[in-house]
Amino acid sequence: MTIAVGDKLPDVKLMKATENGPEAVQSGDYFKGKKVALFSVPGAFTPTCSAKHLPGFVDKAAELKAKGIDEIACTAVNDAFVMGAWGKASGSDDVTMLADGNGDLAQAVGLVMDGTGFGMGKRGQRFSMVVNDGTVEQLNVEQPGAFEVSSAEYMLGQL
Repeated sequence: MTIAVGDKLPDVKLMKATENGPEAVQSGDYFKGKKVALFSVPGAFTPTCSAKHLPGFVDKAAELKAKGIDEIACTAVNDAFVMGAWGKASGSDDVTMLADGNGDLAQAVGLVMDGTGFGMGKRGQRFSMVVNDGTVEQLNVEQPGAFEVSSAEYMLGQL
């Protein structure tokens, strides 16, 4: 079952890319007491993710925060080392990279895609959501191959 607006985000272990290496983070703790713009990409360093999705949230970070977002987080079914390297190469300190290396979050929210035809295995679908104190307020899930409703610009229009 896919998560819906009004649902609590499931509590799963993610890994946060830090200067000191991977740091375990429970999603229940991470999202508690703040309003987070969360976006998920099929993979770090992939074309649309690197050219449009992450740069959009980097570019619009100040505007999102001005509209009440406390933190911006990016997740992908990649390990924390890959997410950390991608953050350094393409991101900014305004976006927290959260590795969903085992796909636990993607599976728990019902947004897994099958990338085995491309040699990518099971991944998270492209989506964005506004999570307020652990509860989903907005949910934007892309159709396969699309990049329309999960962008920072789209989210700004919802806030």
